[in-house]
Amino acid sequence: MNSIHLKRKRSSNAINTLTITLVALILQGCGGSGTDSENSLPTESFTPVVTQTGIIAFDEDSKIAQPIELFLYYPNDTLNNISWQQTAGNNLVFHAGNAKGIAFTPSMAGDYSFQVNFIRNGQVETLSHTFTVSNDNSQIAARLGHAVLEGNDVSLRASIENSALKNDSIIWQQLSGPRVTFSETTAGENVVYFKAPAVSIDSLLTFSVSASDGATQHQDTIAILVENAPTISTDENIAYDTRLATVFPFNANSPYADVLVNCVYSNDIDFRTSCRLSELPLIAQDTTTPTIEDIMDRVVVSHQWMGQRFKEFLQNWDQQGDFKNLLRATTAIVISYDVRPSYYWVVTGAIHLDPNNLWLTPDERDTINEAPDYRASFGDSLNFVMPWRYVKNNDYASFYYPENMRVTREASDGIYNLASLMYHELAHANDFFAQSTWANLNRNDRILDAADKIIQTTGIQSDLLSTTLTLNGAEMYRLAQVRYKGETATSSEKNYSPSDVTSFFSPEHAPQFYNYSSKREDYAMLFDGFMMKARYDIDRDIAITNQPQSASEQYIVTWGQRGRIGDENIKQRVDYVTRRILPEFTSASGIISNLSVPIMMESGKTWTENLTISPTVNNPEKIALDGQLLNNSKGHRINADGPMFYEKTMPTRKNN
Repeated sequence: MNSIHLKRKRSSNAINTLTITLVALILQGCGGSGTDSENSLPTESFTPVVTQTGIIAFDEDSKIAQPIELFLYYPNDTLNNISWQQTAGNNLVFHAGNAKGIAFTPSMAGDYSFQVNFIRNGQVETLSHTFTVSNDNSQIAARLGHAVLEGNDVSLRASIENSALKNDSIIWQQLSGPRVTFSETTAGENVVYFKAPAVSIDSLLTFSVSASDGATQHQDTIAILVENAPTISTDENIAYDTRLATVFPFNANSPYADVLVNCVYSNDIDFRTSCRLSELPLIAQDTTTPTIEDIMDRVVVSHQWMGQRFKEFLQNWDQQGDFKNLLRATTAIVISYDVRPSYYWVVTGAIHLDPNNLWLTPDERDTINEAPDYRASFGDSLNFVMPWRYVKNNDYASFYYPENMRVTREASDGIYNLASLMYHELAHANDFFAQSTWANLNRNDRILDAADKIIQTTGIQSDLLSTTLTLNGAEMYRLAQVRYKGETATSSEKNYSPSDVTSFFSPEHAPQFYNYSSKREDYAMLFDGFMMKARYDIDRDIAITNQPQSASEQYIVTWGQRGRIGDENIKQRVDYVTRRILPEFTSASGIISNLSVPIMMESGKTWTENLTISPTVNNPEKIALDGQLLNNSKGHRINADGPMFYEKTMPTRKNN
């Protein structure tokens, strides 16, 4: 058959008579639902398994602003070359046109049609589906239905379309399919997270989200297709032991299209048999003057829009060629909805980017997994925090958009976050593979072996910095392991006051707390902070404050500085790394020597009040807004306004 309608309850009911029912839902795969799950309805709430195949359509009773999902469902067959197209109706936006599932949000009533072309068991097939959106407006919407591999992380978000609905009344429930366990969620949460369960065949999961306006409970449902996938090996030489998202080359005609995914983002990558530089060389081994197209030939994405936004970034925001030059030390660029946080990894030589820095439209943002940084609670036992931020003209350099705001942003809104991230992560790549090493790389080596050889012979640049211009501060090193690595704080460390930490940090030669997390991060932090100042006239603030215990408590500055890289003891360390990471930047030394001395913050004032310490005029309304966002985001760990960088360390290989 061509398509099956699975009717889902999308109506309003009196609170005291609320029941959630589904007329035809799929319950299959490993696991199932039972009465002991707080996320699931009892087993008797489910109807028999749907045995038909084709397009499974979750679109009956569809309303304006209500997401709709379509799934290509053949659980016992092999599908490939999937391509969805809209064939009728007002234009709809969807970003997974080559996947088994797509989702979109109609903004107008009317009739809509879709067609999907695919190859099933070697045979070309085409299916179509038509549905109608009524004139009614949705009150609550669950986003975003999609297809995932078993073991993938999943996040679902509820958007309140009616301001009368109360956020604290939001309730999530699983309705069908192999049982999942929601993590980090309580009543009233807009977003839930879970790991896709193991399944023996492709299986559909359905969920409901509801909220009340005080008299009526409004509801929406959402579906996820969990695809069966090969078991991940438990061999300790496997590079990725957790499930990675399905990705593909941005340029299908790239000369490396056949090897990119298997070399840089696959659960089959083995330290002992990973790709050699003859299969996927550094960009520098192909050309030392790469074009944007050369770089895009190395891009791997989970959604095509991600690669397009990255390409636009290179076209519009790399006028000095910094990023093209820095990317020469990489093999590939991975941009996937499950990359969080961003990182460079010497195992594959690839930089991995969180697409949260690239989205422009709400529909693009919908495709990104929202899982919070796993390090969010590290350091909560400490009695201080060290917030930092990028500032320009006494204002935040970047805008922050809460996830529940469905807005379209300008590319310039996120440019500084992305630029700083690129400078930082590419500093790591050029640490392991500095320009001085490129000519001597052996193409028969695996990239990890090539890095080992450099370490064992000449040493990599961050190691040399640590012995040439040493950081001291034993206390700061220990505290950084607690804050950034999750180590347990001692009783003494828990009792350090902001004044104690000020005495440890202020005389030191590091611009940020994060420099103490490792030698690699010390090297990268010196570089990215300087490049943001040199290229964009953006400073970094760093402070030592109390540890707020509630959203209403303020961050009170004990000590802080703006533009700390202008400290005379830090300048020489900045010069050391910049000469080695980006030797093309020939005027860097002159800029470094002319850096202004740091501006001191006012002790006793709040972190927000210290935003206006530079001698320029600022908009007080914007300051108030940022202060509000800072406090309201405390639950998501905004002890720093700036991003928390991440080091994916070089592995210790076994049985080589």
